[in-house]
Amino acid sequence: MPLIDFSKKDLIALAPLAGYTDLPFRSVVKKFGVDLTFSEMISANALIYHSKKTFKMIEKSPLEVPYIVQIATGDVEVAQKAVEILNDMDGIDGIDLNCGCPVPKVVSQNSGSSLLQDLDQMARVVETIKKYSNKQYTSVKSRLGFSEKIPMEIAKVAEKAGADFFTLHGRTRAGRYKAPVDYEAIKMAKQSVSIPVIANGDITSLEKAKEVRTSTNCDGIMIGRGAVGNPWLFYQIKHDLPFIDKDKILEIVMEHYHAMLSFYGDKGVSIFRKHLHTYSKNFPNASQFRDSINRVDDKNIVENMIIKFFS
Repeated sequence: MPLIDFSKKDLIALAPLAGYTDLPFRSVVKKFGVDLTFSEMISANALIYHSKKTFKMIEKSPLEVPYIVQIATGDVEVAQKAVEILNDMDGIDGIDLNCGCPVPKVVSQNSGSSLLQDLDQMARVVETIKKYSNKQYTSVKSRLGFSEKIPMEIAKVAEKAGADFFTLHGRTRAGRYKAPVDYEAIKMAKQSVSIPVIANGDITSLEKAKEVRTSTNCDGIMIGRGAVGNPWLFYQIKHDLPFIDKDKILEIVMEHYHAMLSFYGDKGVSIFRKHLHTYSKNFPNASQFRDSINRVDDKNIVENMIIKFFS
């Protein structure tokens, strides 16, 4: 039985986002509205060299069903070895190939969006994942192209290579994160294939989520940077709420804080500061709160400060 239901076209996915979409964050948004979670981007090379940090990044919350691990590689042999390692791990429902990361360090290793310059090689890597994986899903996350927009061509290559679904970010690699998102190009990609397509890029509000669903006719939406500082966006979209009340925001912030402490121990206090900096934005006296929170390491004092500020 399929774990992912694309039939209602209302699926909400959390995008892989380095430094943010760790296990605590994923567990919280999963509880409050996300249907499908992805690991942070995992270097296939780091995985096959048994990096402890990498294995820690793959750990999942019991809430995360279905759960997809995203790997980055442009090498067929490395992909096969990485898949064989993931095959021995329980609780992983799919493997996603990153074909969209624009970071120069990743691109220079013929990985991420570099694969969009060689679609034949991209196909070979996807075919390898599909052939050797024992997971239910093989998927691809891509951009519209490297420099030129070729969304339909990329989508067709992913489908033919065996992808069960396809996620498309509406910018080229050259567009990085600032070029306007081309939702019409995502719509064209959706029309060109029979597999489910998820739309990604600049979905930052309930209104935008509705607009993207309508304009692209995609089978789901994926949100990444739009959720930074605003994880309650998923709850808002799932329940079609025009606004989120302060009690719900406090509940989600506290849920995240406790998840961080559970996963990272006492280090979770300092790691959580970056989230509190974004969560407090647009609240009264946010700058004073951020300044004071930076000076405190006691987890109980921090908890009381969070409750007081967000109440």
